[in-house]
Amino acid sequence: MAILPNKYPTELAQQIENLSIAEALALLAAQYPGKVTFSSSFSYEDQVITHEILSNQLPISIFTLDTGRLFPETYAVWVSTNERYHEPVKAYYPDNTLLEPFVAEKGPNAFYGSVQNRKDCCYIRKVEPLKRALAGNAIWVTGLRAEHSAARENLAPVEWDEGNQVIKYHPLLHWTTEQVQEHIRRNNIPYNPLHDRGFVSIGCAPCTRAIKPGEDFRAGRWWWEDSSKKECGLHETVKA
Repeated sequence: MAILPNKYPTELAQQIENLSIAEALALLAAQYPGKVTFSSSFSYEDQVITHEILSNQLPISIFTLDTGRLFPETYAVWVSTNERYHEPVKAYYPDNTLLEPFVAEKGPNAFYGSVQNRKDCCYIRKVEPLKRALAGNAIWVTGLRAEHSAARENLAPVEWDEGNQVIKYHPLLHWTTEQVQEHIRRNNIPYNPLHDRGFVSIGCAPCTRAIKPGEDFRAGRWWWEDSSKKECGLHETVKA
């Protein structure tokens, strides 16, 4: 019988600490059968984890959040991934009863107008669909890396997500960009060509740009906002 998720998953972290990604994911899938899921945005990191799951035929579901504002290149790598592994990635979409009134009232590009508008847009297009995707799961596997944000430097690879009531596992948290790229090359994994054009964190097309030499990793997301506000709500820490 699978153990229930708890708010202090220390024992679980110790069990997977020295395992490879595939071994750790296999252990989680065995302990929480049918309750481990991975969220992919088809980034470098997410493609590495997708490869480990699908090439090893691990019983872990994979989903993506299709906001309706993604880059054409993101959809292209989505197709390439489905074709490479012969396993379709499930998509979750915004609730039209929330999105349609928001766009009707504030316009399709309201997120440029204020931080609150942007957060409301992120909630409708990403946070609410995520909650539906995570419902019923015990483990949420993510592609978060500490390099991408100063706010993530102190994250633990295994943590409790109070807001979504799941354990989060970040298998690539302390990988460098070079390690991710090498894994992509060595295994001939499909990846988003925007990474070759200076895009680091790739989200919705209107809200993402390539970074300039010397800029912080997070500079390419919501560049018109104060850097202290640059989270969409998917990975905000909620205290118990």
